[in-house]
Amino acid sequence: MTKINLKLDSEAASKRLENVVKHTPLIYNPKLSEKYDCEIYLKREDLQVVRSYKLRGAYNMISQLTPDELSRGIVCASAGNHAQGVAFSCDKLGTKGVIFMPEITPKQKVKQTEMFGNGSVELVLVGDTFDDCLKEALAYTQQHNMTFIPPFDNYSIIEGQGTVGVEILEDLPGVEVVIMPIGGGGLSAGVGNYLKGKNPNILLAGVEPEGAPSMLKAFEHGGPITLPEINRFVDGASVKCVGKLTYEICTEVLDDVLLVPEGKVCTTILKLYNEDAIVVEPAGALSVTVLDAYRDKIKGKKVVCVISGGNNDIERMQEIKEKSLLYEGLKHYFIVRFPQRPGALKLFVNNVLGPHDDITRFEFIKKTNKENGPALVGIELANSADYDALVKRMKEFKFEIIELNNDQTLFEYLV
Repeated sequence: MTKINLKLDSEAASKRLENVVKHTPLIYNPKLSEKYDCEIYLKREDLQVVRSYKLRGAYNMISQLTPDELSRGIVCASAGNHAQGVAFSCDKLGTKGVIFMPEITPKQKVKQTEMFGNGSVELVLVGDTFDDCLKEALAYTQQHNMTFIPPFDNYSIIEGQGTVGVEILEDLPGVEVVIMPIGGGGLSAGVGNYLKGKNPNILLAGVEPEGAPSMLKAFEHGGPITLPEINRFVDGASVKCVGKLTYEICTEVLDDVLLVPEGKVCTTILKLYNEDAIVVEPAGALSVTVLDAYRDKIKGKKVVCVISGGNNDIERMQEIKEKSLLYEGLKHYFIVRFPQRPGALKLFVNNVLGPHDDITRFEFIKKTNKENGPALVGIELANSADYDALVKRMKEFKFEIIELNNDQTLFEYLV
């Protein structure tokens, strides 16, 4: 029997938020529904006021502070969506906010946070990592007797994120499966706690990126555990350690925790943009990305995928396309040593490359030994099945190669 946390009241939170957040649309997606033989609806938190669900938890917590606490101001540490939610809340509630962000935070996110704060927040850029930034923020909070607004591990934050579940059930009472991204666990804990309390038969799945499986590792370990290293590409869902409160709730309400490769996430981002004109950030694409792996469990059911946010910096699109092509087996990098004979490069282009293969990168590695030395060559294929024939032709024409896609160390160093 599912144990529901009675300290959380997402319906009450929903009333606090009704004039602040958007009741975001739940949109039926015919393409995905046909592909997976079920009814798939997208919960569009990318259309939220600050383009992510994070406003819900931030405003829910800040709005319940006492007048004295509000007068002293609040502090948060964040590299993205939480900062924007806190900034918006400060402006709405007339309190001063000091927001700590890592020095490496993209300018777009800094500007967005300033815009939503509308003069109510001070930004402090400090440290190279979120952990450095968090340490400074907590010290500042104590020094100035202010209130810290955590990104996920707080009951008010969790119940605020749970209002996503309130809206899902209002719009689709017969929902049978809900799939959500997991970062620190606030969304999955809040939505899961609310939905399981209303209908324990709803199947709830949380999704993490392969490079940051912090909730899955916590489940396996029997409690939150700090991962030594994580891949931060899916920045909205990449934390080294989930929250203690969120872990406790998620163990009770989640039926599955699943992982998806970062490259597959990139493919989903591009498909949603090209086919549905939906701009999602990497974390926002997790719930759709996992559908292939979850096909058998969702067949014939009413399914909601939570699109958690749309704060995707346009400058990242080239990186996203590259990661997608690599994952799909359409982009390959080689070190090619050309035979020391006239016309070797011409031979490579005319006889080795297939009719639909495209050289996307070419540079000699040794600047003093051009024409005969090894070259870094990037090739994009029209079809991943063409790869074996390409490699076979390279060897037939006596081109010595190193396949960099299969050598992570060399790939990271050269590409």
